[in-house]
Amino acid sequence: MSNTINIVKYSGDSVPFDVEKLINSLRRAKANEALIQQIVEQVESQLYDGITTKKIYQMAFKMLKGKSRVSASKYKLKKALMELGPTGFPFEKLVGKIMAHEGFDTKVGVIVQGNCVQHEVDVIAKKDNNHYMIECKYHSDQGRFCNVKIPLYIHSRFLDVEKQWERQKGHETKLHKGGVYTNTRFTTDAIQYGKCVGLLLASWDYPRGNGLKDRIDKSGLHPLTALTTLTKAEKTKLLDKGIVLCKELHENPSLLEQIGVPKPRHKNILEDSEKLCTAH
Repeated sequence: MSNTINIVKYSGDSVPFDVEKLINSLRRAKANEALIQQIVEQVESQLYDGITTKKIYQMAFKMLKGKSRVSASKYKLKKALMELGPTGFPFEKLVGKIMAHEGFDTKVGVIVQGNCVQHEVDVIAKKDNNHYMIECKYHSDQGRFCNVKIPLYIHSRFLDVEKQWERQKGHETKLHKGGVYTNTRFTTDAIQYGKCVGLLLASWDYPRGNGLKDRIDKSGLHPLTALTTLTKAEKTKLLDKGIVLCKELHENPSLLEQIGVPKPRHKNILEDSEKLCTAH
């Protein structure tokens, strides 16, 4: 294509279409090369100036779903994180489970006494001498980023709690850190400030190579909202029960019966869950 086709991102920015990005996202979803080639050809034949990334995603997702449900589930990870809402609680549980998988002792939704006031902390994570206080910022809209105000206010909350922690016996040697986890992205200022004051920051793609998408792919802790075999209503019923992972479904197949999923559909749902919770 000699003419550059511009596409419109969720943020409203217009950028040139980059076929490599599409190929990489399909490879990340473990689609085979022949299928990737097929999808790329179909998408390129339907491109026009001003097409949205959402539209491109929908085309690719539809083709993937027809050929490989598990790849389609992996491909929709970003969207699956958005579908954990409307409250941020399932996202907090997911972050807690990712950190637990990484060897932390975690608690979700804890009331902590600070020096000045009480705080509700989304995730407290401890490992060896590291003691982390994590705030989870969940957005149901990809265009919403975490700006600098969020690490600013989280850092001040953390300082209030840290004063209290430092008074506790045995805490003198511990490394205390505050952190922000978001399912979207940080603005440049938010990253700069967070790094400067020593907050742990994690977003969809930050830190590079170790963002949420990488950590979920590596650990196999896919949210159940990624499954293409469950309806939206069924996913909501499971989330309401406090279930957030495909792994939890795979380990407790009776959950499907509890929420009223017809027996003939169980096999596909459980097969997909099992494939998704295999760590890479």
